[in-house]
Amino acid sequence: MPISQKAQYAVRAVFELAKRQGAGATKIGEIAEAQAIPQRFLENILNSLKGGGFVESVRGKDGGYLLARPAKELTVGAVLRFVEGPLAPVECMAGNKKGSCPMYGGCPFLSLWARAEKALEGVYDSTTFYELVAQEAEERRKPAVDFTI
Repeated sequence: MPISQKAQYAVRAVFELAKRQGAGATKIGEIAEAQAIPQRFLENILNSLKGGGFVESVRGKDGGYLLARPAKELTVGAVLRFVEGPLAPVECMAGNKKGSCPMYGGCPFLSLWARAEKALEGVYDSTTFYELVAQEAEERRKPAVDFTI
């Protein structure tokens, strides 16, 4: 199943805060601009992430948002699950929808879906925001390739 726009915005917001970790609170407008997220959606997403213990808010003139824990400890999978729920590749494998398909239990694709779910979870759960920040920094250090002759 595709990741919703809301979940993509949440991942991008956490990524931006991970990039700025240790530099103090970041204003919503700065996150929105850096990650091309409409500010009106971002406010709701950050409030939700705050409730989930992913971010903290700081009041005042220098206020804004910051990560509630180190980027090394925060995985993409944790954020996606919080926003989306189970990371199942098909609806019939997702949480309370398990067994909702008339073929469930005798479905020839069940083992395929289970392997796909395990692979997807493996990628998301083994990717930290620290790694993503480091990867972006490495990509920026590489020289641009000029294909013109």
